[in-house]
Amino acid sequence: MLSFFRRIINSRVGFIVTFVVLGVIALAFAAGDVTNLSTGSGGLTGNDVAKVGGKDITVADLTTRANDELQVARQQQPTLDMAGFVAAGGFDGTLQRLITTSALEEFGRDQGMVVSKRAVDGQIASIPALQGPNGQFDETLYRRILAERKLTDQQVRADIVRDTLVAQLTGPTIGASQIPQQVAIPYASLLLEKRAGLIGFVPAAAVPAGPAPTDAELQTFYGRNLNRYSVPERRTIRYAVVTPASVAASAKPTDAEIAQAYNRNKAQYQPTEKRTIRQVIVADQAGATALAAKVRAGTPIAAAATQAGLEAALIEGTTRTGYAKQANAAIADQVFAAARDAVVGPVKGPLGFLVARVESIEQVPGRTLAQVRNEIAADLSKRKGTEALSNVHDKIDDALVADATFDEVAKDGSLQPQTTPAVTAQGVDPLTGAKIDPALTAVVTAAFSATDGDPPQLVQTAPDGSFAVVAVGAISPAAPRPLAQIRDRVAADFTADRRRQAARRLAGQVLAKVNGGTALPQALAAAGAPAPRPISATRAQLAQAQGGAEPALALMFSMAQGSAKLLEAPQGAGWMIVKLNQIERADASRNPAAVAGARGDIARLAGRELAEQFARAARNELGVKIDSNAVARVRKDLTGAGN
Repeated sequence: MLSFFRRIINSRVGFIVTFVVLGVIALAFAAGDVTNLSTGSGGLTGNDVAKVGGKDITVADLTTRANDELQVARQQQPTLDMAGFVAAGGFDGTLQRLITTSALEEFGRDQGMVVSKRAVDGQIASIPALQGPNGQFDETLYRRILAERKLTDQQVRADIVRDTLVAQLTGPTIGASQIPQQVAIPYASLLLEKRAGLIGFVPAAAVPAGPAPTDAELQTFYGRNLNRYSVPERRTIRYAVVTPASVAASAKPTDAEIAQAYNRNKAQYQPTEKRTIRQVIVADQAGATALAAKVRAGTPIAAAATQAGLEAALIEGTTRTGYAKQANAAIADQVFAAARDAVVGPVKGPLGFLVARVESIEQVPGRTLAQVRNEIAADLSKRKGTEALSNVHDKIDDALVADATFDEVAKDGSLQPQTTPAVTAQGVDPLTGAKIDPALTAVVTAAFSATDGDPPQLVQTAPDGSFAVVAVGAISPAAPRPLAQIRDRVAADFTADRRRQAARRLAGQVLAKVNGGTALPQALAAAGAPAPRPISATRAQLAQAQGGAEPALALMFSMAQGSAKLLEAPQGAGWMIVKLNQIERADASRNPAAVAGARGDIARLAGRELAEQFARAARNELGVKIDSNAVARVRKDLTGAGN
């Protein structure tokens, strides 16, 4: 099911039931580490891989979930395939998460917990992509999408119910942890601990390159490092873009349409009068009469209002109709019948008694059709263009639902099909280094989210409504480039590796001297290496480092005082010798901020631990049986190892 959500995420109904998978993935916070519990094989049928209480987990359930989670993982690692997913432990994690979520669901039901149909209806109806033009849930659209993807309403609702029960069970547990101050103080003190030392560096570039490698050496090195020279999976992508310019000709309004639009809105083009009015609203009639008298005697209306403890409001450039909406028609008639500088009132209004002064009067001449033709034409073109683009999109969408091919859609829509070179998921041709136009990023993303044999899909490509029909062309699996094509590169890598190994031997000699009592600066100088540099930090600084702590610093916090260790420099640049000279212990008992931070950190960890223990208890309470043979068969089927 997840693969469906993944494929349509860029389409017109892109976020249909995406939230259905969120509970499953999010549950990894607690259930992901609950493994190897209560396994067995008794009482299972040939179609089941596990049994949780009275609930069966079938081969189809596990297969579908594994494929779904692979698609989610490919959002972060687009080139990941099922074999790599399984090898990295993804399949085993999927099985355990499926068991644990099922256990929590069954446990919740056993405790009498329910999720009402109304709650599920509300979650489905709240999905923006399922709302029609009126902003309301579109039942027809929902049913159509389910039919297109061979899903059932029951499947979607079952997932929502399960995820809701899991969230209700684990959510309060995670947030319930309270950590005593005395528990947090040692941890906070540890974070304030400071360490200082030296870092020496033996650069690989300083080591002689040695003789040129032989063919045999290159072949051996190439064979040991095939992954380094592998080209990731590449795909050719077939696409056709539809833009507002594509429908511009059909969106051009006719003279008749322009005239109709003018006549339909003729009132706004007629001569009109606009007035600027300053007014005051007084609660009682006597006060309003006194204020009006002052204004008529020459006191500015704003000053008269201030003297009465009120404030005059300024209404600029309003028409009779607009002013009537603010006051009422009777007041508007009186104000618009008055001359400039005239004082109107007091007049009883909806909020009290109004006193107004006409500040200015502007006569706005009417505009003829010829004068506003271009304005109307531009507005009609925009609206017709949006409608035409939407119609083309819907027509193509209908054709794809009816299993039309990319070529059929392109031909019927008079589109211009194009094909990219074989590119990676990053839109790069690894053989030439050429990059796909950034405007096609969404096209590349959609193509790599699809699996071989998937139908074409619609993808929005720009905020102006532009979209593309996208289909996967040829797929070239990841494979190493032939040695003959990259001999120079392999030779350079071989030489660099040889220098790196020689630098390691030299650094090892320096390390031996340092651990034997020689000062690091002297040992480096004897080896012809640069002088060391000082380094220091607290554990808190280490934890807060953006992008990860410097490796040498991290190593220093796992060493004994006075010791030295060897560490490879980033990108094979050489080797570092890390010497820890000093450890400064700290006492956080007088640092309330540090203790409070530590309490919060520990509480979050404890909350996760409690959730894990709760999930473990639910599994133990219900009992879990796993058919290891059935699981092995599913693993083989997914990776193709059984073929």
